[in-house]
Amino acid sequence: QVQLVESGGGLVQPGGSLRLSCAASRSIFSSYVMGWYRQTPGKQRELVAGISSGGGTTNYADSVKGRFTVSRDNAKNTVYLQMNSLKPEDTAVYYCNAVGLGIPTPVYWGQGTQVTVPS
Repeated sequence: QVQLVESGGGLVQPGGSLRLSCAASRSIFSSYVMGWYRQTPGKQRELVAGISSGGGTTNYADSVKGRFTVSRDNAKNTVYLQMNSLKPEDTAVYYCNAVGLGIPTPVYWGQGTQVTVPS
């Protein structure tokens, strides 16, 4: 079992920045593909950014490209999401996700952290 704990959310004015962190409970974190998702009421959870186990490959939703950066520190079992130039449409609950190896594939979610950018 892997526990994921997000932190760093809050209220920020348009154009501002936040950095989200997601700390994992296990040292095998380095073998997991990590992702950040977000969800607003009435909508499906959407992928914001993902990063490979070694950190060498990242991908982003078109809506955040050039503004958000995902990174990881495997020595600290932590993944980050640096969010710059925030917009009101970035308001959502942000969730950390971990996908491991195995059959069945282990998938874990954090509890979520609220990010609010007022219009």
